[in-house]
Amino acid sequence: MIRHLPIVNAVLNSLSALLVATGFVMIRQKKVLQHRACMVSAFVVSTVFLVSYLTYHAKVGNVRYTGQGIMRTVYFTILISHTILAIVIVPLVLRTLYLAINSRFDDHRRWARWTLPLWFYVSVTGVVIYEMLY
Repeated sequence: MIRHLPIVNAVLNSLSALLVATGFVMIRQKKVLQHRACMVSAFVVSTVFLVSYLTYHAKVGNVRYTGQGIMRTVYFTILISHTILAIVIVPLVLRTLYLAINSRFDDHRRWARWTLPLWFYVSVTGVVIYEMLY
């Protein structure tokens, strides 16, 4: 079971990116209920991903990248930016969600302008890292 978690994690990251992007489109179209459903779903999927990711790495440890040359540089550039932003995104998502739940929509919008693109980036680069590792 543990050996299947990397692909599960990649699927969860892909789904999160799709939900975040769809949520963005929905709010641009003023479809608030659909936006809310997408963003809450993205939060749930991202939470499941985080539990799965931590479970996998608690059992397996680190997975080493074996690529060489320029691809090694590309990989570590993506990995470093992804890792830093993955840490930063957690409180951003929680704060943005809190503001929406409490109907503080002006503040929610201000926070979401940063949260959404960073969340999307972290989700997409998670899939890229998976592809480069496996």
